[in-house]
Amino acid sequence: MSDPPLRRGWTTGTCAAAAAKAAYAALLTGEFPDPVEVTLPKGQRPSFALAVTRQDEHSATAGIVKDAGDDPDVTHGALVLATIRRAAPGAGIVFRAGEGVGTVTRPGLPVPPGEPAINPVPRRMIRDAIAEVAGAAHAVDVEVEIAIPGGEVLAARTMSARLGIIGGLSILGTTGIIIPYSCSAWIHSIHQGIDVARASGISHVAAATGSTSEAAVQKLYGLPEVALIDMGDFVGGTLKYLRKHPLPRLTIAGGVAKMTKLAQGLLDLHSKRGAVDLSALAALAQDAGAPSALRQRILAANTAAEAFEHAVEENLKARPIRMIAVRSIRSVASCALMVASVPRTISSSGQVARATTATGQSSPQTGISSPTIRSRD
Repeated sequence: MSDPPLRRGWTTGTCAAAAAKAAYAALLTGEFPDPVEVTLPKGQRPSFALAVTRQDEHSATAGIVKDAGDDPDVTHGALVLATIRRAAPGAGIVFRAGEGVGTVTRPGLPVPPGEPAINPVPRRMIRDAIAEVAGAAHAVDVEVEIAIPGGEVLAARTMSARLGIIGGLSILGTTGIIIPYSCSAWIHSIHQGIDVARASGISHVAAATGSTSEAAVQKLYGLPEVALIDMGDFVGGTLKYLRKHPLPRLTIAGGVAKMTKLAQGLLDLHSKRGAVDLSALAALAQDAGAPSALRQRILAANTAAEAFEHAVEENLKARPIRMIAVRSIRSVASCALMVASVPRTISSSGQVARATTATGQSSPQTGISSPTIRSRD
């Protein structure tokens, strides 16, 4: 029996737009529409039950509990509040960040520094939802405050602070719908990290597969936090974006297993997408002069890390690292249409090796796994 399809959910932008529509309707009429219907960017019209309604002489507030479906979203179950207040004539629609919604402090994001972290599509959805209620008879001059109580705590589990979003979460969404396990939020954060680095004048960024490799590459090059990209397993997604939005220098950092898979040509490094080719590692060891017994131990290894431990025992680690670094660079260059230069490999082990760059120069290596590339531009 096949598994049931995963349930889709709604973005914070959709919840904010629906809550804003209900609050504005209450400000005009004294009544909250419940459920409230909202139009998504592709024309769908879902409806939402209101979890919070309150009103006074000058404002109205509506709240919707976000349902992320079967996606492991940190904001699943969060309360998204919209408070609408009357503004001065001619003010138009003004956005404010309430509790738990961040403020942008760095350039390079879709909204400028100083603005609430409410992205362009959610802003448009909110404007359209309010306009739908107002019709042609009313000039819309209101202040829209979006809040997510507890959002600042939730934001600590996201990349908001690294991107320069301070005080809480971003209000996100492009389609209004969350597709479970699409990883779209993570890839979106990678894109935003690159945009922020470019706008900040950073010439060298490091994309790491995890916290250990990120700490190592930051220490190796002395990089500021804004230059660090939490890439995870998404090498391909990172490189494809960099191909269209180039930077002078990129370092990719990761552990030996993931860099071995990159050397094999894999651009999604998740364990479900492909395994380390131990026979290829055994062939590398043979090329480095490994005895037959070592090749057999590598072939029988349970993991890439175990295979490299066997190589260390034979004092044979440096050359396989060099070969993996060079082959990783070729994979990166093939995807990103870039020219490899000054490759380095890093890991927490502190082992030292040397590798030959694409230009034929030799450079010191430290441990495992970070080719550095330069764009042709």
